[in-house]
Amino acid sequence: MKYRFFSTLMLAIAALAAVAQNSVAEEVAWVIGDEPIFKSEIEEQYQQALYERVAIDGNPYCVIPEQMALDKLFLDQARIDTVEVSSSAISAEVENRINFFIANLGSKEKVEEYFRMPLPRLRDKLNEVYSDQYCIQQVQNELTKNVKATPADVRKFYNSLSKDSLPYIPMQVETQIITINPVIPQQEIDEVKARLRDYANQVNSGEREFSTLAILYSQDQSTAVYGGETGFQSRSVLLPEYATAAFNLNDNKRVSNIVETDDGYHIIQLIEKRGDRINTRHILLRPKVSDKDLTDALSRLDSVRTDILQSKKTFDEMALFISQDKDSRNNNGHMLNEKNHSSQFEMADLPAEVGKKVANMQPGDISEPFVMINPKTRREQVAIVKLVKRIDGHKADLAEDYMIIKDMCEAAEKERIIHDWVIQKQKSVYVYIEEGWRDCDFRYDWLKKEKTK
Repeated sequence: MKYRFFSTLMLAIAALAAVAQNSVAEEVAWVIGDEPIFKSEIEEQYQQALYERVAIDGNPYCVIPEQMALDKLFLDQARIDTVEVSSSAISAEVENRINFFIANLGSKEKVEEYFRMPLPRLRDKLNEVYSDQYCIQQVQNELTKNVKATPADVRKFYNSLSKDSLPYIPMQVETQIITINPVIPQQEIDEVKARLRDYANQVNSGEREFSTLAILYSQDQSTAVYGGETGFQSRSVLLPEYATAAFNLNDNKRVSNIVETDDGYHIIQLIEKRGDRINTRHILLRPKVSDKDLTDALSRLDSVRTDILQSKKTFDEMALFISQDKDSRNNNGHMLNEKNHSSQFEMADLPAEVGKKVANMQPGDISEPFVMINPKTRREQVAIVKLVKRIDGHKADLAEDYMIIKDMCEAAEKERIIHDWVIQKQKSVYVYIEEGWRDCDFRYDWLKKEKTK
């Protein structure tokens, strides 16, 4: 559970940057324990919130410092509890976030301009932010680790809610899917490999730069614009075959052999290794599926659909025996929603092509075969889907939405535990608020808890 009013990662970094860059003596607005909250930090977060259009529920000069004060209480407890931070996990998160910034802002230079600091310094700030967030989360998790609502708890909680406070549940569907990957001719695979070998030879001979070829030819659009650079990634984040080849590289002037993954075929160039993380460039090519192969796959699935409609086979049986979708095959074809780990999807969470088919179907209907893009491999495949169930949009109901109500019940209990903990924690921590920062409708009664050192 994240116990925050509005905070975002960018706001936290901006505040850290403001303090680090200001050589003038800082004016203190709050003091929590031995930790000051500077006026410049509060102002910087407010300005950044305006820029990012982040909603602040209340007076920003009250909400922002109170949230910062709450964070400091949790961090103080983390120090008492000697919460240990996984440096490798934090580093991986930092690199993922930097890659995200680069992708959204356009270049490393624009990222440095946005945050007004060079990338190495930004990494340090991100490490600090992520480490703090991790510590806060660990303290909160420890406080609420025993919260588990029983059916009686859930029922009592549900009955205590007014109709107006019940959440609206958008329409959800349950679907089954059978997919077939069209056969790719060996000639097409050979041509892709020949192109990649040619690119590798050009780089190894010094004729052309790997990054130039990646920009021109790589089919991984997310990295091609950066010369194929992936950013620092841990082994667990990379596809297994890619990770094995990448971590075996030692010469950043040489190119790997061709590597096959579910995404396609790659050649890889090492940029830098840092412990269990690696930064590489790659060029990805995907063999094309011919119109004939697509037509053949569509025809095969049309026959499968006919057999199911004529009750010669069930959808479940055909999904188990012929479907090439790894995630659903062993679940009788039921699609699983990674967002909530259930079989229920909101329409927006379905692959686009599946959503279009399901929108006009009734429960029990099976679609005609269609072509779709596998959201993970980005390759063309053919599919048929069955609409198992449709749940129209509605106010949350105990019978239909038990798990949602249960989550709400547990969230409310966790909120209560943390609220009570904060009140107790205030009693043991020095609190001082400067004049001019006290006229607020705080969530917690900080003013009565002020103590003199």
